[in-house]
Amino acid sequence: MQSKRRARAVDILLILLIVLPLAGAMTLKVLTTPDAPLSEGVQISGAQIYFTIPMPIQDLPITAAQVNSWAVILSILGVCLYLTHGIKVIPDSKRQLAAEWIVDTVNRLVRSNMGEKFIGFAPFVAGILALSALSSLSSLLGLFAPTSDVNIILGWAILVFILITHYKLKGGLWAYIKGFFSPIPVFAPLNIIGEIATPISMSFRHYGNVMSGMVISTLIAFALRSLSQTVLGWLPGTLGKIPFLQVGLPAVLSLYFDIFSGCMQAFIFAMLTMMFIATAAPEDA
Repeated sequence: MQSKRRARAVDILLILLIVLPLAGAMTLKVLTTPDAPLSEGVQISGAQIYFTIPMPIQDLPITAAQVNSWAVILSILGVCLYLTHGIKVIPDSKRQLAAEWIVDTVNRLVRSNMGEKFIGFAPFVAGILALSALSSLSSLLGLFAPTSDVNIILGWAILVFILITHYKLKGGLWAYIKGFFSPIPVFAPLNIIGEIATPISMSFRHYGNVMSGMVISTLIAFALRSLSQTVLGWLPGTLGKIPFLQVGLPAVLSLYFDIFSGCMQAFIFAMLTMMFIATAAPEDA
């Protein structure tokens, strides 16, 4: 009985670890975002800067994208700990079955795209998928999606680029350098540009799709709000201020831009990661 109470208490703490980081990010946004009157028009800007840390070379701004990204990471950690808490050899709970299904699905994804020798990358791929998808879905909570900040995506892409270079160097430094002069030496500048372009193209593809969806949704929501005030502004009292025409269409657009498109971009980023790493490694690595 006491062990069940202890297990239940741990479960509650893990659920709090899932919820509190996102709730804290939402609270921070509410407390630091000033109200903007409708007359100022629509404003689309980057992540809000909460504060700046003085540094010797250049000051370090702490933005909503960084805070929300860490909130998502902590929530993912909480989900992982919750799903694996009290795990047994023979599953007897739905959450363990869910955890095993996730592991099995990611393992099959890695095997089919990278091969058995790269099965150790399954946790990394799962982390990329979860972080990217949940970062995009955080906009459903009213947060600034970390995937709407190119600096966040570029950081992920640079990490992938380091892994790509690591596996290319496994074939030898000379083979890596000689690859830039293939098929003929005159192609060396283009090959170098192509190498550098890998993380840039990965980050801008992901960022561009997520950011464009956010911009379109914002413009349509603002247009419907203005139209509602123009058409229904004659209603008495508070009724005239309620944006009735905003109900419906923005939610439908959110199903595509925030949910479908965000998850699709996460999947594409993970697929590109697997493809680039698998093709970079020499066959005998």
